[in-house]
Amino acid sequence: MNLILLGPPGAGKGTQAQLLQRERGLVQLSTGDMLRAAVASGSELGKKAKGIMDKGELVPDALMVGLIRDRIAQPDCAGGFILDGFPRTEAQAKALDQMLAETGKKLDRVIEMEVDEKALTERIVGRYTCAVCGTGYHEKFKRPKVEGVCDVCGSKEFVRRKDDNAETMKTRMAAYRAQTEPLLPYYSGRGVLRKVDGMASMDEVHRQISGVLAGT
Repeated sequence: MNLILLGPPGAGKGTQAQLLQRERGLVQLSTGDMLRAAVASGSELGKKAKGIMDKGELVPDALMVGLIRDRIAQPDCAGGFILDGFPRTEAQAKALDQMLAETGKKLDRVIEMEVDEKALTERIVGRYTCAVCGTGYHEKFKRPKVEGVCDVCGSKEFVRRKDDNAETMKTRMAAYRAQTEPLLPYYSGRGVLRKVDGMASMDEVHRQISGVLAGT
């Protein structure tokens, strides 16, 4: 089974992909990881990618699709994959479809994790973690039992991601709407798009996704 999870930054795509990976044996494919692996391997595609990135330029769609082609041909992807971070545009989606058709594969489902933008921003901006053990907290939804003290390790040091702020979220959401939302009618037209409530709890989102896949 081959899947794409769509949704804006912070929607929980990575978490759901990891759950599916453990439960169904699918392989989560991150384009960033694939690029780094290709560069480290010294392959022809890796050398091309390195030359482009060293110039500060974006890796072209054709090269990215080539990396995906090589990756999904590996034995661990025989049972299926979950694409994370690709495609981001309709042009990339079409190039991906063409490559999959050439290799005798197809996308079984594209799942959109629908979110409320205001609520998602609140969820992202309020989160922070223990600097020692990494336990996650939230200003509104999950504060430590003792204020300023980690429940797990007792540390009093906490950190926030620099990009977890309202202005950055506004920019990232605008980029998502401009680039990725046009994928929705494309995949809807192909009959593979399904939607789940991305604002539900992690377990409930997983239950919904499992229901979608059970109907595949």
